[in-house]
Amino acid sequence: MTPEQVPSVVFKTRVRDESVPGPNPYRWEDKTTEQIFGGKKVVLFSLPGAFTPTCSSNHLPRYEQLFEEFQALGVDDIICLSVNDAFVMFQWGKQIGADKVKLLPDGNGEFTRKMGMLVEKSNLGFGMRSWRYSMFVNDGKIEKMFIEPEFGDNCPVDPFQCSDADTMLAYLKGSEAPGVSEPVKAFVG
Repeated sequence: MTPEQVPSVVFKTRVRDESVPGPNPYRWEDKTTEQIFGGKKVVLFSLPGAFTPTCSSNHLPRYEQLFEEFQALGVDDIICLSVNDAFVMFQWGKQIGADKVKLLPDGNGEFTRKMGMLVEKSNLGFGMRSWRYSMFVNDGKIEKMFIEPEFGDNCPVDPFQCSDADTMLAYLKGSEAPGVSEPVKAFVG
């Protein structure tokens, strides 16, 4: 059972800071759940891993593509969360070209665990990861969640039927979900 409020955790993030000397002007910055969700309307979608096929070809790119439509409906931020570290999330966002969707590393899986969405994916060599889901959060309160079917450890498939951008957008518009769009980007690997 998922919580009614987003759990209170501290995320370990990296931020660009021009006051940091040298060729890599980034520093660590703790961000709390309250800072991320407080007083805002946020769409968060979570996925099994950066650089993986569905996540890279459709899940993240489609939210990025529809960003302005979400904004027009009053959404302040769209956040992509994964049980990956800040360095991996940064490089993945750079490769995908994500400049509107915020990538949030849940490196220790604490947020995902407290959401009840942490699953074992050792059948793929991934270890503990997030189940694929999306949610609409209003000032920290979870108003709607779309959780992919077949939730469980070592699921032999990676369902992608309802946590997609088009389904969330349709929910916010109060219209019928059109189904998952075709992949936005090609995936090689």
